[in-house]
Amino acid sequence: MCGIIGILGKHEVSPQLVDGLRRLEYRGYDSAGVATIDGEGRLDRRRAVGKLVNLSDKLVHEPLVGLSGIGHTRWATHGEANEINAHPHRFGSVAVVHNGIIENFRELRAELQALGIQPESQTDTETVALLTGHFRDQGMTPLEAARATLTRLDGAFALAFLFEGEGDLMIAARRGSPLAIGHGEGEMFIGSDAVALAPFTDKVTYLEDGDHAVLTRSGVEIFDSAAQPVSRVAARIDIGATSIDKAGYRHFMAKEIAEQPVVIGDVLNHYVKGDRIVLPDTMDFADVDRISLVGCGTAHLAGHVAKYWFEQLAGLPCDIDVASEFRYREPPLSATSWFISISQSGETADTLAALHYARTQVSRTIGLVNVGTSAIARDSDIALPTLAGIEVSVASSKAFTCQLTVLAILALKAAHDRKRLSDAELARHLDDLRSIPALLQQSLGLSDECQALSEWLAQAQDVLYLGRGALFPVALEGALKLKELSYIHAEGYASGELKHGPIALIDRDVPVVVLAPHDHLFEKTISNMQEVMARHGQILLLSDAKGIEAGGEGTRASLQLPSGGGVFQPILYAVPMQYLAYHTAVAKGTDVDQPRNLAKSVTVE
Repeated sequence: MCGIIGILGKHEVSPQLVDGLRRLEYRGYDSAGVATIDGEGRLDRRRAVGKLVNLSDKLVHEPLVGLSGIGHTRWATHGEANEINAHPHRFGSVAVVHNGIIENFRELRAELQALGIQPESQTDTETVALLTGHFRDQGMTPLEAARATLTRLDGAFALAFLFEGEGDLMIAARRGSPLAIGHGEGEMFIGSDAVALAPFTDKVTYLEDGDHAVLTRSGVEIFDSAAQPVSRVAARIDIGATSIDKAGYRHFMAKEIAEQPVVIGDVLNHYVKGDRIVLPDTMDFADVDRISLVGCGTAHLAGHVAKYWFEQLAGLPCDIDVASEFRYREPPLSATSWFISISQSGETADTLAALHYARTQVSRTIGLVNVGTSAIARDSDIALPTLAGIEVSVASSKAFTCQLTVLAILALKAAHDRKRLSDAELARHLDDLRSIPALLQQSLGLSDECQALSEWLAQAQDVLYLGRGALFPVALEGALKLKELSYIHAEGYASGELKHGPIALIDRDVPVVVLAPHDHLFEKTISNMQEVMARHGQILLLSDAKGIEAGGEGTRASLQLPSGGGVFQPILYAVPMQYLAYHTAVAKGTDVDQPRNLAKSVTVE
């Protein structure tokens, strides 16, 4: 959600800023802008609504010069997406870009208006510029003005300040939202994440919560929330791991779906050695009495699948919560329970807040993250990487299945620690899990069939998804993907709930996607499917060969998945869910990689 780039450089900075912003497009945005300081110390800016190409076009006709600058891609929170609300915001000698939410901006705006300072936009961010500019007008230095402003702000934010007449100065601050400092030779950079900085440097320092930093071309000084100088470790990033390339695919999502067999293989190689699961020594589940799983969106649904695995395999009670509700219902937590937060970015605001609520009440917090330097990784007792690599498409695919794979490994470890699985039984389950990459590779062959079906689904106004057991959350994920990408209303239900309301929606115009591998729940799911067919509902059955042979008669269409994978079949069924949504979105002509109104990393509550 939103992207920040800042450069104190040696070359004309506008093209570099746009390049950095382009690498942050995956975070989601609806407007963009840059501000620079030219050789005479003059501050100027350009902003545009929509995609970065619109900003690039404006810079061709109205160029900005200068070796110092800040840039921003905005995902609208306060105020609609228009040029007035786009960042950078400026007041007097100050320009500001911001990721997050200033919760007390209305009170601050009222104070400023009482002083005769009027806002131009509807945004909370402009209040930061107005307040800092006001302090500058009172004679404060740039650092004094920035610090005075920071003490007045409530909320979560990452901020970058640029000051007219100060071509060798940039101030950055973070509270809640991520921000990284990049080190160059006679150059310095800031970015929302390392992806934005990769073209410029491989040496990065991550600010801690409450830090602010003063950058010049000769280096950076970092201060904590008490304005005391502190030292933060600089790390080398793997430039190859931050590469963003479609590799010949039409969309990033298509590429990322196709990468799943490889990245899941990486997860298995990392956590499984022969018939042994390799986790930190402190991860012994023997005395754990309950697990709380928390996430948002697709990450929450990964946790929902894992609940079945923890309870069925390990006999370990497991709660699953939407992160945005978790702390508000004030759940009682046990000192012998564990808390697992799931987040692709590791910066999801609601999930991070849930972690902070839980960590003083449970015996151990575990963060499942795809970004090892993220806030959730740092604030958890144990951080477990999901090893999906960069996922550019806003709609998650490989991050979801990697989360599922790590959670499956944890469930097996819990079952073995709690004596619910013998060594031989654990080995059999690990064999099932090791079979998943090859089975996924087979499932990728369903792309063409999903494309053919997408013409039918693209005509629908509503689509239902049904599943039982651990396939129920996968049905929820299928519906979520279709909504995200194609803007078709879709809902997922447990098959047994069909008669308790959703069946009222069935008619011959409503496609119903049924997930029904030929397992111990197959007959019950097929019975629910027959109820749909009796009311002229149009069925798309997803099953293995045996299931399609037994239950495929009378369906509109079927997709045959490979059998195998044991209890971990939900990972396989994620692939056709992804392909159906992807191809339907392509058929409808929507923006597959950057769906409207969505952001990849949701760093505000």
